[in-house]
Amino acid sequence: MSFTIGLIREGKTPPDKRVPLTPNKCAEAQSSFTDLHIVVQSSPVRSYSDQEYRDLGLEVRDDISDCDVLMGVKEVPPSQLIPDKTYVFFSHTVKKQPANRDLLREVLKKNITLIDYELLTNAQGERIVAFGRYAGIVGAYNGLLTYGRKHRLFNLKPAHECLDMDDMQEEFFKVKKLPPIKMAVTGSGRVAQGALEVLDRMGIRRVSVYDYLYLTFKEPVYTQLRSSDYNRRRDGRVWDTADFHANPQEYESTFGLFLPVTDLLIACAYWHPAAPRLFEEADTQRPNFRINTVADVTCDVDGSVPTTKRASTIADPAFDYNPQTGELELAYARPENITVMAVDNLPCELPRNASRDFGRQLIDNVLPHLAGHDDDGVIARATIAKNGALTPRYQYLADYVAETVAL
Repeated sequence: MSFTIGLIREGKTPPDKRVPLTPNKCAEAQSSFTDLHIVVQSSPVRSYSDQEYRDLGLEVRDDISDCDVLMGVKEVPPSQLIPDKTYVFFSHTVKKQPANRDLLREVLKKNITLIDYELLTNAQGERIVAFGRYAGIVGAYNGLLTYGRKHRLFNLKPAHECLDMDDMQEEFFKVKKLPPIKMAVTGSGRVAQGALEVLDRMGIRRVSVYDYLYLTFKEPVYTQLRSSDYNRRRDGRVWDTADFHANPQEYESTFGLFLPVTDLLIACAYWHPAAPRLFEEADTQRPNFRINTVADVTCDVDGSVPTTKRASTIADPAFDYNPQTGELELAYARPENITVMAVDNLPCELPRNASRDFGRQLIDNVLPHLAGHDDDGVIARATIAKNGALTPRYQYLADYVAETVAL
């Protein structure tokens, strides 16, 4: 039985240039799944042009309402949702995000089946599709770009002005002008791995946590910090990673050890609101607080990094935090300020690479279940709504959908 996927035109403003499946990945998917047919909705903003899809024999048209599944990247504006269809995109609703309440209401009202990429997991509960690697890649690059600008050392070309990652890597030689600074990367997931990839390719030396804390170097170095490196149980019991994730409120931060020795912080670790922050705003006024540049890749506003008081944009990626006043100022306003890069949609800066990576994951991990039999429940676990109702797994969103917004 034939099965048709329609790649929708991104409707969110500002528009996202990424796509779930590149032209080559579409061709591969149709070759791998013989009953699968892919139709591409015409778009003037995609990083891959309509012609690139046509060149590989793919059908490109405006109306894709006859497709079985409509697949995009970011949230679909509620007014653009087509009734009675199945959609796959990042809905950003499962944490009850206020901005997308109306989107989920419209999904239910229009009898739409909604599958969310963020919820696609394997049997172990691990996510199987994500843009995290490219968030880390661009985040680390932007961190060095910001540090170079702050200290007038070098000017890296912004990632979004690069054609692709190969073009971006042509800029890496400029960081040889770095003095012997220390950089800390938090996290151990996809995002952190992307950041480490960039630092390694730039030729920056990796050192152990112990050496980072207690030795001095004649060259720039970095270390990777896992949760156990900067958190401990309040009651003094031995570290337990599973327990930390289950009961983050029982832990306290020991990141204070790293404040006097870190110049550039690249924050890539997932943060739970009940978990301790890395440090507090008051810490920034201490004489031994050394961090002067922060690349907050996770971009949790008022989250693990308290100087991230707002998200920044691709066009205007950095701002300054004044430790004396706690106020935000223009980037690079004063040397004594902490300069923060907190772009919340980093993979958009390398949309072609990010799309290729994402499409690989879709073909390998999702399409076998979406276009075939979902015996393992991969699609079922990620389905928020079906037949005009929340699925049992996501019934907790009922009050979110019903909630009235106070005027």
